Amino acid sequence: MNQGMKYEVPAEMRDFAEKSVDQARKAFDGFIGAAQKAMETLEGSSSTMQASATDATKRTLTYAEQNITAAFDHAQKLVRARDLQEAFQLQSDFARTQFAAMQSQMKDLGELASSAARSATNQAASAAGQAAAATRSAVDQATSAMNQGGRSTES
Repeated sequence: MNQGMKYEVPAEMRDFAEKSVDQARKAFDGFIGAAQKAMETLEGSSSTMQASATDATKRTLTYAEQNITAAFDHAQKLVRARDLQEAFQLQSDFARTQFAAMQSQMKDLGELASSAARSATNQAASAAGQAAAATRSAVDQATSAMNQGGRSTES
């Protein structure tokens, strides 16, 4: 090999390589943007779940307070009962009202949990759809750019 001969990269080849790097960078930026958007949506979903958990905790504490207050009120009534028959009637009434109250409370908490799960599922599905659309767009842009870059060097 002659040391004096230099191999020069044709200008078209350098232009094509530069365009390819730019197109790859744009495609990568598109992928990163889609990933960041998905993370933001998931963080929003997490915030929604956290808010729902806080609401459930508050409601649970409120229900516990109501139930304990009812138990103390019942105990006070029992202490004042004049006879055994009145005590049994008070106990029967208390059991019936507390059973109804607990059913209502459990239904409310179940609806709250179901609503939170639906909301989180919808947000996650939305995030996945947005990420998929952004990824498809980035792939389409990269493919289009690569096809155009290939054609310009062939001409």
